[in-house]
Amino acid sequence: MLEHQVRSEINRYGQGQHKIVCPSCNQERKKKGERTLSLMVYEDRAVYQCWHCQQQGIVPLKDKPIKVERAVAIAKKLNVTELSDEAGKWLISRKISQATAKKLGMKSCNHFIRAAQGEVPCVTFSYLNEGHEYAQKIRWTEGKGFACNGSPQHFWNIHNVRAGDWMIICEGEVDAATMVEAGYESAVSIPNGAPIKVVDGDIDPEDDDKFKYVWNAKQKLDLADRIVICTDADGPGQAAAEELARRIGKDRCWQVSFPDGCKDANDVWLAHGQDGIDKLISEAKPWPVAGLYDSEHFFGQLDDIYENGLGRGHSTGYQNVDELLTIQEGQLTVVTGHPSSGKSEFIDQIMVNIAQQSGWKFAICSFENEPRLHIAKLISKYTRKPFFDGYTKRMDQQDFESGKRFVQSHFSFLYQADGSFATIESIIERLKAAVMRHGVRGAIIDPYNYIQRSADVSETEWISHMLTQLRVFAQGYGIHIWFVAHPTKMMRGADGKVPAPRGYDISGSAAWFAKADIGLTVHRPDPAKSPVSEIICWKCRFSWIGKQGQTPLVYNVASSSYSETSEIAGDDDDPF
Repeated sequence: MLEHQVRSEINRYGQGQHKIVCPSCNQERKKKGERTLSLMVYEDRAVYQCWHCQQQGIVPLKDKPIKVERAVAIAKKLNVTELSDEAGKWLISRKISQATAKKLGMKSCNHFIRAAQGEVPCVTFSYLNEGHEYAQKIRWTEGKGFACNGSPQHFWNIHNVRAGDWMIICEGEVDAATMVEAGYESAVSIPNGAPIKVVDGDIDPEDDDKFKYVWNAKQKLDLADRIVICTDADGPGQAAAEELARRIGKDRCWQVSFPDGCKDANDVWLAHGQDGIDKLISEAKPWPVAGLYDSEHFFGQLDDIYENGLGRGHSTGYQNVDELLTIQEGQLTVVTGHPSSGKSEFIDQIMVNIAQQSGWKFAICSFENEPRLHIAKLISKYTRKPFFDGYTKRMDQQDFESGKRFVQSHFSFLYQADGSFATIESIIERLKAAVMRHGVRGAIIDPYNYIQRSADVSETEWISHMLTQLRVFAQGYGIHIWFVAHPTKMMRGADGKVPAPRGYDISGSAAWFAKADIGLTVHRPDPAKSPVSEIICWKCRFSWIGKQGQTPLVYNVASSSYSETSEIAGDDDDPF
């Protein structure tokens, strides 16, 4: 569908690189009219990708596209010159030599800057992809004003990073150029600065797509010996640093601490010179993942909980369930229940709810669900309507298309297409890629018994080691993991019913209880007669996240969704 819409736009825009409104997801966005679709039109094909809904593809062209002349062109050819006198004065004010500026490809031009309300002298910073210039950042030399020509999607100066280097990530091109001036050749800059919108010290999930440049630099990041994050010392800069470390892997990242009175690298250069920059880099500290750190390292976080308290995790979407548990990044939830009890359906529902409420993205590693059928169930949970014909009227085409866009925006799948067993190491590697590429904040592994066990250790030892790996990964990459595990076969009680399983009832090891942050059971006491499920929290490591207890939810088979009992009272369409 999107390919057809893109084809209709090609002759309107003509050859070249364009940034246009995505005809697929624009109507669903809060910021309607935002140009999220990158379109590159060649003579024989057009390549497109939306940085919001993730749709991408190639459109073959039979006819050569028209070259369209427009009053305001995107990615137009700039009339650049060698560095002008104005640029030279600006470089002197920043203590950056012309030799460094020329080495980095900086040029001069006159360009319209909104802050200046007119065309003014500027410096340009070229963005390259495989050696080809495709965009420029433009900076006013006499004030704080910026513009873009094209859409930068890579780290600036990334082409100069070599294997074994320390990659230094700055928030702006001037700071990266400062590092190069000081002798740190592998300094790069975020393409469009830190996202301005910060919620409770974190990047708003709506801005996740602005970090695509991290995935684009994966090869260079893998080659670097160390990643030093040197973003600005303000709120957005520090939130960007946290998100960069989360995506790259905190075990590979180091963070700088700016001296008093300095908020970025150029401030340090101007105030303290070469010694200041050397000290800034040499005294960078490893990101807190594991190991021993001074207490002072955590004082910023301590100040925050002193002022604001611990708060709660993210809502599950159900008020009664939230009284038992909430969802926090960096934790492991073990989920159990008898076969066909609805445990996978319940976690899918929680993911859909959090995606709608908080904008999270998720990775799904489900061995028992074929992706197309899994997506159908996710769409049903999103629309609260059946996917297939049946007792209740199914979703219409508009609901279906809306649901597809929702799933595309929030879910990716780890799929063993060849039917082979996965290892916990291969799952974690793919989850790391999902964090870097898509910014996922949650993941489900369902169920555990499809994961190949190491032959040289006992099942008990292997499960304990596997859960440790997952907890360390969840903490290091800031994601919440739901891990589904089946219980052992349980005997019926005196009342003829099979009791609800807990952590110690899961097959293989007591570590299922010991190493879980949250322990969760989904249980249907009488599935033949009642749609009521019991949601049982049998462990909650942190009291501010939740507590032990149980609460009911009602499962609707037609729409594959859960509801609080009060929501369906008097519902004439209830298939039960």
